[in-house]
Amino acid sequence: MRMIDADAVDRALSFSGLVETLRAAFRDGAVQPVRHHHTVERPDGAASTLLLMPAWTDFNAAGTSASGHIGVKIVTVSPDNNTIGKPAVMGLYLLLNGATGEPEALIDGQRLTQWRTACASALAASYLARDDASRLLVVGAGALSPFLAKAHCAVRPIKAIRIWNRTPANAEKVAADLCAEGFAASAASDLDAELGQADIISSATITATPLIKGALLRPGTHVDLVGGFTPTMRESDDDAIAIARVYVDTRAGATKEAGDIVQPLASGVLKPDAIVADLHELARGQKKGRESAGEITLFKSVGAALEDLAAGIAVYKALKA
Repeated sequence: MRMIDADAVDRALSFSGLVETLRAAFRDGAVQPVRHHHTVERPDGAASTLLLMPAWTDFNAAGTSASGHIGVKIVTVSPDNNTIGKPAVMGLYLLLNGATGEPEALIDGQRLTQWRTACASALAASYLARDDASRLLVVGAGALSPFLAKAHCAVRPIKAIRIWNRTPANAEKVAADLCAEGFAASAASDLDAELGQADIISSATITATPLIKGALLRPGTHVDLVGGFTPTMRESDDDAIAIARVYVDTRAGATKEAGDIVQPLASGVLKPDAIVADLHELARGQKKGRESAGEITLFKSVGAALEDLAAGIAVYKALKA
């Protein structure tokens, strides 16, 4: 069994390449039971969340290899980690041989999650953002934010990246790191003003109070909501949901776990049939993405186990070659 750390994951993947890997994965499908979601209570701080995400190759799909793969990701989300300088999200990915069950690789789950999450957002943007989208706003300056910026740059001609965070110093650090890699990035201080200027807004926070306000969005904006992963978390308000054409990564996951979808469904602001498509339908050409330059599109992801499986296989094969 290979032990694959974060640096090795970075060497194995490219943003444009993983976007196409995920496009094929959503087109071809995989078996992915709804993920296990457990709250781990702690007496001395905020509760942690334990996520178990299994998936395996769909052996009935055309072109599936004889052996295929099985994978499971184990993730913990511990909000209090931010106060001690550690990432809130930790995890490991175990990749198994689909025929024998033998472990093939143990992969840094945090880094794999960052890559696949960002590239799933970029995959959605390839269908939903305007072709000429050039101004990107990233809301949140956590570990995922630079990955989101780079992934969106891989699918659209981004000329300016703005980073906003409640703690300005964190936004400034992410912007500086991106600049060091050749991206035109800068920190933003006025979120409301930035919302009205961006072509793509990519939000990755764990807020329960909406930050993305529909009244401030201009025509043609694409909104990418990544952060909220429980029914009580919400990054966008009712106005944003009401004026946008809404898309999700998977219907089963988003309608059960994502506050940005669960809450508007419960209140009636969003009707179930108003969710235009998921990534399976977009990748298979069964539903349309953006239909006009002026419409506002909104994509909500909560993560899909097939994304981890596809990314894990890609890493394993790249390093095995």
